[in-house]
Amino acid sequence: LQLVESGGGLVQPGGSLRLSCAASGDTLDYFAMGWFRQAPGKEREAVSCISSHIGTTNYTDSVKGRFTISKDNAKNMVYLQMNTLKPEDTAIYYCAACLACSGYMCHVVGNYWGQGTQVTVFS
Repeated sequence: LQLVESGGGLVQPGGSLRLSCAASGDTLDYFAMGWFRQAPGKEREAVSCISSHIGTTNYTDSVKGRFTISKDNAKNMVYLQMNTLKPEDTAIYYCAACLACSGYMCHVVGNYWGQGTQVTVFS
């Protein structure tokens, strides 16, 4: 399974971005999927997770009500819609394939990470 993120960029506070994660080499039907981010000088943190079948979604508190994760099994794609962005959302964002979700935490399976996409929120 290969994962490739896109959609990052520069945006002002209050703006929106939609990140995409394209999967190839396997179907996402049976994977839960997660988004992580890593800000400069900080450890990578989980942001959101969506379960494989029912599509239950969960978010870390700092993004609840602003971010929405979704999964399109037919297109083998995962998305992260980010609204009302804040400077503290600045980070490299990664998608990952999960064995399962524990709330917003994705239990990453194997080494199924994308390469990341940079999101910078500046005023």
